[in-house]
Amino acid sequence: MTLSRRDFNKAVLVTAAAPALGCSPRPESGDTAAVAPSAPTPTAAPTSHPRSVTEVITSESKLEGAGFPVRRPFPTKTLRHVDPFILLDEAKATVAPGKAKGAPDHPHRGFETVAYLLKGKVEHKDSLGNRVLVDEGNVMWMTAGAGIIHSEMPPPRLVATGGDMHGFQIWVNLPSRLKFTQPGYQVIAADTFPVGASPDGRASVKVVAGVALGVQGHVVTKTPLQFQHWTLRPQARVQHLIPRSYNGMVYVFGGSMRVAGKVVSDGQLALLGPGETVELAATTHASGNAEALVLAGEPHNEPIVQYGPFVMNTRAEIRQAFADYRAGKMGRISI
Repeated sequence: MTLSRRDFNKAVLVTAAAPALGCSPRPESGDTAAVAPSAPTPTAAPTSHPRSVTEVITSESKLEGAGFPVRRPFPTKTLRHVDPFILLDEAKATVAPGKAKGAPDHPHRGFETVAYLLKGKVEHKDSLGNRVLVDEGNVMWMTAGAGIIHSEMPPPRLVATGGDMHGFQIWVNLPSRLKFTQPGYQVIAADTFPVGASPDGRASVKVVAGVALGVQGHVVTKTPLQFQHWTLRPQARVQHLIPRSYNGMVYVFGGSMRVAGKVVSDGQLALLGPGETVELAATTHASGNAEALVLAGEPHNEPIVQYGPFVMNTRAEIRQAFADYRAGKMGRISI
């Protein structure tokens, strides 16, 4: 097993409780290990509690894995995390034959990694003996839990021919009671995601998790959250309901749109204040579509200590994660 220096470029140490960004403390929820999708409810009419944009963060350019470029709105010096989300990366590139790069074998503990692939293909391998090809439009939701080693690499054919790559990597923290849960993953095919649309058809949304426009996503999550891919056509305007207790944000990755009345452009993240609804609208003179991820979730409101690929609650737990990794307790990739 090896752990490259680049795997630790994400190093962030936070020993204070995570900022709530205007959300109330999480209510007691027992020991339920996963949040199953519930029946969809109609989209709520605009309420008297709209969310505003508290800050707009412009992504920073970074190199990840074996050296592929990403746009990262967080974690950075400007914004460390948005509880329960730890990291958001967007990778987009056209690669020449023989130049495609990925993320070789590396460990994780204490959180979940979500890969959403818009273009290209990625081959996932892990220390549980799994090997799966993640195709265009698919989502791979991996629970690292107690510890796993995995790799995400371009398949041989893509390396040989080159091509377009575009996707997202999102890290979702686990609460302390689930830090050592059994590792595992779910792959969700592109054609199985429910899609919602506004009455005029100008706004549409692919729902991975949570509810939008009366449509319920079917991914089982360990933290109550929303993960949605929105597309706004010219003149689109829609009110989206986000539970009051959630932290919320909108990441624009194509064109520009108005989020709660504020223009947010490609590569920018809009942090949302407290409330129940947020208005998403096309910009006044938009001639093309705008695309964005809506990410919102119930904050854990627990201390976060992150170092590279490990996200725990104490420094002692980070030291133990390193010791367990070096001792081979997270396994190895043998396929």
